[in-house]
This record gives sequence, structure tokens and C-alpha cells, in this order.
Amino acid sequence: MYASREDIGYDFGDDSKVGSKPIKPNPNIDGGWAWMIVLSSFLVHILIMGSQMALGILNMEWLEEFNQSRGLTAWVSSLSMGITLIVGPFIGLFISMCGCRKTAIIGGILNALGWILSAYASNVHYLFLTFGVTAGVGSGMVYLPAVVMVGQYFQKRRALAQGLSTTGTGFGAFLMTALLKYLCTEFGWRNAMFIQGAISLNLCVCGALMRPLSPKDIVSEKYVVRSNSGDNQAKALSRSAETIKSKGVLSEELEKKQEATNEEVLDSVQHIEIGGKSRSRRDMYGLRILKTVSQLTVTVRKGFAMWYSSYFGAASLFTNRVFVAFIIWALFAYSSFVIPFIHLPEIVKQYNLSSQNNIFPLTSIIAIVHIFGKVILGIISDLPCISTWNVFLMANFTLVTCILTLPLMQAYVSLAVVCALIGFSSGYFSLMPVVTEDLVGTKHLANAYGIIICANGISALLGPPFAGWIYDITHKYDFSFYICGLLYMMGIIFLFIQPYIQKKQPREKSTEEAQV
Repeated sequence: MYASREDIGYDFGDDSKVGSKPIKPNPNIDGGWAWMIVLSSFLVHILIMGSQMALGILNMEWLEEFNQSRGLTAWVSSLSMGITLIVGPFIGLFISMCGCRKTAIIGGILNALGWILSAYASNVHYLFLTFGVTAGVGSGMVYLPAVVMVGQYFQKRRALAQGLSTTGTGFGAFLMTALLKYLCTEFGWRNAMFIQGAISLNLCVCGALMRPLSPKDIVSEKYVVRSNSGDNQAKALSRSAETIKSKGVLSEELEKKQEATNEEVLDSVQHIEIGGKSRSRRDMYGLRILKTVSQLTVTVRKGFAMWYSSYFGAASLFTNRVFVAFIIWALFAYSSFVIPFIHLPEIVKQYNLSSQNNIFPLTSIIAIVHIFGKVILGIISDLPCISTWNVFLMANFTLVTCILTLPLMQAYVSLAVVCALIGFSSGYFSLMPVVTEDLVGTKHLANAYGIIICANGISALLGPPFAGWIYDITHKYDFSFYICGLLYMMGIIFLFIQPYIQKKQPREKSTEEAQV
């Protein structure tokens, strides 16, 4: 395992340059406005992820109102949760063109619109479009920028910052469940959704707080002094990152040429505007519109080129094999965390533990410990002598072990212990942006993390129906845990061995060159 994420190199560049250029650090990095970014991300997790975890309240209202099957009605909340994550790669395009702040503000408006339009739903299919798609896309447009901005503003305490911001999911689950339950009781579910839509407009405020850093401050991360570790696996991961960098040199040169050409066009338009002061006011307005359109075209072309090269160009993220293994892991990981929330109530009823579970629900144990798990794992990962990668893998191994052993527990105390371990180990979610950034760098974080949460979204969308299908065949909940747990274990093992394969390949290549 590699020693620390500082060994990987955020810029994929030449290590000989590390520490050679002293740059005055931005006071907002790891401090100052960075903590406002954490607050903004924390509120985003409350309003988006917290609301989605409280959709069970509205699901009961929809069942009663529309008299549709449970399976059909459940697709409303599944669509909303799944689309929030699945649209990640496309939100990366918006971030490349508009930046995190504008993307989040537009997403806040779209999310609020989805909630408000859903208040006028006449059937479940109407909710598919308004709540599942509209509110889901809006949520995705706010969620990804909230994660990316924390990664940009923090270097030394990145894991802790991500842990603090993502605890909003746990707090939001409690707050939004109580709020929606109260609103539905007092005003009915339609007015409750309308009020929730108004509350969701606060996402625009959260987006406004996402003040962008100057490119100099982001690029200056390459001069951060890294520790001298001789760990071979760190070098392997560094090589995988440097591969992306080396393959992206040509595309960056082409981008610079395009920028120079575009600047010439804008300058010519500006000269025409200055020289034409004596012309009529109508002509001046036309020139200003032309200049605005030209600037917008330049921004769109530049953002699309960056987004396209990240996925399909010479510097594609998919050339990093460790990152590809990370995607495969993400396809199986999220469903293993969601399934206990779905099946635990039925398991409790099957074992006649309802009276004890009503006093302190097992799902609440998972949610509460999950909050502490995110913060504690973040603090541990930020220690100089601890590897984020090691903490991430250990948490995953603990979680999959709990998933596989949970069906064997039949007493409330043993179930509570396993659920507490599930909640704590699933705190690795706060480390996912950190590990992603270590693998691909800050520049590619938005597009890379968009792919990861897209894979999580597919897992969240298909995992619960798959578990239900297994139950319909076997009439047992045990097999749902076993099959999903084994698939999850395969993803972890594939992710675990990939860095060793990556380390071995450069050695074989150097041996062949020596023979030649």
C-alpha cells in the first residue's frame, strides 16, 4: 500500500520540479473561505441527500393517493436518487463550461422547480417526469459541484473536510424526515412538496457561496512538497497518473492554439467596436451582441474540448487502469449499502424483534454511526503516517464482511452491533473524492468523480430491484445479502490487486528495453 496521498502527485507531472518554485500559498486554501465551502457542501447534502433519504414519507402518501402498485410507485424515488448520480458525467461538461458556481445555481432552480411541479401531479407517471427526472437532474447539478469545490479548496485536510461536509446526509435524513412528516400531517403532501420546493431554493444560495479559485491557485498544487516515500505501489499509481499527463500534452498545445485564435477574433471585434463609436447606437448594440456570442462560443468550445478529452481523447481517464478498477468497484458498492435499509424492517419482523426495533430502529443506528464514521475516518486519513488508500480499503473489507454476516444474526443485540459496524465502515463515502483526486488530480476531478457517482447511481437504481427479484425467486432475504456481498467483494479484490499489476508492467517494459 502506498504511504500517503501526497506521494501520488496531484499534477501527474515531473517530480523533479517538486518544491523547486516557492509559491506564496493562498490563505483560502485549507482555511479562510475554504470553511465556507465546507458549510455550503454540508447544506447541499442536507437539502439533497437528506431529502432523498426521507422520501419514504412521501412514498406512503403517493401509494394512498394514486392506488398504484408498490413497485411502480417506488420507481419515483428510485429515479430521483439514481438520476442524481447517473448524470454525473454530463454535469462535468457543465462545470467545464460554466464553472461550479453557475452550475449549482442553475441546478438549485431546477431542483426547486421539480418539487413545485410535483405538487400538481395527477398520476405516478407525472411524478416520473417532474420529480424523478427534473428534480433528479437539478440535484445532480448541485451535488457534484459541492464535492468538487471542497476538493479544490483543501490540500492538507481534504479527507476531514469531505467528511464534515458529507455528514449533512445523516443530519438531513433526521431533519427532512421530521419536516416532511410534519408538513404532510398539517398541510397535506401536495402543499408539503410546494413548501419543500421553496426551501430547496436555498441551494442557489449554497451555489453562490462556491467562489471559484484562480487557475494559479489550482495549478500551484504541483509545487506542494511531498514526503519521500519509497513505497513501490505509490510509484505505480503515480505512473498511472503520469500516463494521463503525458498523453494530454498534445491536446493542451492544441487548446492553446485555439485560445490564441479565439482571442484574435475577440480583439478584432473589440477594435471594431472602439472604431465605430461614431456609428449609430443600433450598430453598437449589434457589435456588443456579437462580442458576447463570440465569448460564449469560446467558453463552450473550451469546456467541451476539456470534457471530451477527459473521456474520449488521448488523455482519456480510461487509460488509467487503477481508475477503471475504481469504476468497476463503484458499480457494486452502493447497492450493498442501500439493501440493508430496504430489507432490515422485514428481517426484524421475521425474527419477531419489532418491539425492540421500535424503541431504537436498526436503520437509525446505521444513520447515526454513519455520521461519526465519516468524520473519524476523515481525521485518520489526514494523519501523516496513514494512507488514505489503506483506510479506504480496510473500511470496504469491514463493510462487505458485515453485509455477508448480517443474515446470520438473529438476536437484536447482534444485529445492532453489525449495523453499527455497517454505519461506521460506510463512512468511507467521504474518502471517495479524496481517492479519486489522488488517482487523477484536481484538474480532472469533476469529470472523474462524475463517472464514479454515475456508477454508484446505476448501482442504486438497479440494486434494490435486483434484491427484490432474488427474494421473489428464493423467498429469503439471505440470498440478497450473499449475492450482493459477493459481487461487492469481487469489486474490492479487483481494486486491491490493480495497483500491483500497474507496478509490475513498467518493470517488464524496462526489461524489454534493456534487452533491445
